Amino acid sequence: MAWRHLENREHASNDERRRAMMALIEAGTPVGIVAHAEGNTVGWCSVAPRETYRKLSQAQDDSEAGVWSIVCFYVPRASRGLGLASALLDAAIDHAFAKGARTIEAYPVDQASPSYRFMGFREMFVARGSHEIGMAGSRRHVMRLER
Repeated sequence: MAWRHLENREHASNDERRRAMMALIEAGTPVGIVAHAEGNTVGWCSVAPRETYRKLSQAQDDSEAGVWSIVCFYVPRASRGLGLASALLDAAIDHAFAKGARTIEAYPVDQASPSYRFMGFREMFVARGSHEIGMAGSRRHVMRLER
């Protein structure tokens, strides 16, 4: 729920965040994809139409249609470095375009960034053909992929 609309964001409990996410899912709002291995959920990527998130960049043009955003990855520490984030990114890209995205926007950081690492690393997006269109704050690159 970090980038979703949530009243009282700074003081919301984990339980309140969980209920808010479930409400989105029950309403049919796209929220993301999960990775499964051997019957277990092993990762997550938040990918959805950009308008389902709060403002992600100061330069964001809300009049654009068909923009989906990738804003968050979760890979358990024990599974990091095994390519799961890259597999999630590939699946998120395929999912967004299959659902009608014209543009995919993401906000990754450089590998050495001390924060926002959950948004993915710039190099992953470049390797898939994304190009940088600016910055969102001092660390997050705004990357775009069109098909």
